Formats: sequence, C-alpha cells, structure tokens
Amino acid sequence: MKTTRISILLLLIIGITAFSWKSTHDKLCDVRNTALASGEKVTYKIAYKWGALWLSAGEVVFTLDNAKYGNREVYHAKGYGYTYKSYDWLFKVRDTYESYFDKETLMPYKFVRDVNEGNASFYQNVTFKHDQGKATSLKGTYNIPSCTQDIMSAIYYTRCIDWNKYKKNDTVPITVFLDDVVHPLYVRYIGKEKISVKSGTYNCIVFKPLLIKGTVFKGGEEMTVYVTDDENKIPVLVKSPILIGDIRAEVHEISGTKSPLKSKVKS
Repeated sequence: MKTTRISILLLLIIGITAFSWKSTHDKLCDVRNTALASGEKVTYKIAYKWGALWLSAGEVVFTLDNAKYGNREVYHAKGYGYTYKSYDWLFKVRDTYESYFDKETLMPYKFVRDVNEGNASFYQNVTFKHDQGKATSLKGTYNIPSCTQDIMSAIYYTRCIDWNKYKKNDTVPITVFLDDVVHPLYVRYIGKEKISVKSGTYNCIVFKPLLIKGTVFKGGEEMTVYVTDDENKIPVLVKSPILIGDIRAEVHEISGTKSPLKSKVKS
C-alpha cells in the first residue's frame, strides 16, 4: 500500500498535522500538554464534491482516554473513519488509527493502523524507543530523529503549540514516522479568521500544510485548516482540492474538552 494513498480518515489527520523540517525542529521537543484531557471526543462529517454536487461521504470520530502502556500512565488516542453505506459503492472506507503517547511530553510509545479501503487492507503496528532513536514496525527497526511523532499523536502534539508566538507565513516543523518512513513536513501559519459551520461560529487559527503530491492530493499548499482559537485548538474545518473534485471535513460534535470552548461565539 502506497503512503500517498490517503483515506478519508488520513486526509483529515494529514490536514491537521502535515508539517516540515527546519532548523528550529529541536525547539518543539519542549512542547508540553496544555490542551488535552481524558474523555474528549470530536466527531467530523466528511463531504466530497463530485462535479457540481457535494456528497455526504462519511464520518471521522476521535476519542482520547487514559490507558496503561507497560507501567506508564498514558493517553490512548483513537481515530475511526468510515464512509456511509450510501457512499460505499464508490469507495468503501473502514479505518482505525490508534496511538499510546506520554501525557506530558506527548511522545508516542505505540501506534496501530488498521486500514480497509475498497478491496484493499493494510495493518501497521509500531513501537517507539525515543531514548535509542528507534522505531520498530512489523517490517523492521528504523532510525528516527528526536521528537518524532506518529500520525495520531502528532494531532494532539500540535494542539499544544503556542501559535501566538508565530507571525503570518511562519512555518512550524514536525517529524512523522509513517509507513516505515520518516516524513519531515511543515505547516504555514496564515492568521486568524471567524468561520461558520453547521455546529456553530468559531474564532479560528488558520494554516496551510504542505502536502505530498500523490494519488489523491495535487501537492503544495492548497489545503486549508481552521482550529479553535482557544486553549483546546480543536480542528473545526479542513478543506482541500484533490485530484478529482474537492473534499472537506467539518466538525459536528465536541465533548469532554479540557477547557471551555471560548472560541465558539455562536451556536
């Protein structure tokens, strides 16, 4: 299965977390938990534009709970993405992503990916040993830089970044290990904007991630991501053109956040 074959779930995740390599990389090792709490649940509705029509394609659900990994108290993040039955005829998706990561440093210990798309399936299980600079998957052991994230832990990690330190057009780095490859990526900070979706009106932070050209995305900075401009930094809207049509993920329900959603100005 190619890395560039992106499911609906992975589209949303990549939109939230696709970042790039710069010399400031090591500074992000100091990021600590400021936004996360066990019991959080966020649901997104996915829509796909085919020609002039917008189709309701499916949903993505993210949950965050307490868990044990060995003798460590960790967070267990789970993302489940699926297409509606009415959309399955076009391209059926049933994908699960899981990460076990440190509550304070936000570094991952274990990542599980179980992908079922159309007639294809893919399973990945990765363990991280950051003190050794190693990641071990079902295919082998690989060298990784310090502060390397998996694709799920990266979502929660970036939500704890202080965006107020950045100016328009600044880029923020992160390194992600996926499909046995280290991906140095970046996101470009655009600014702040008030947006309205079906669940309400929010004050948002806006950025554009650099996307890798592949079987779904055109590449470049065509995707736009909006996250709540408050302590939670929850993605509200992700939208992007793809090789055929357009796709968007819009927040539907938010519950169990660590802090009040101060960015929501209208229901």
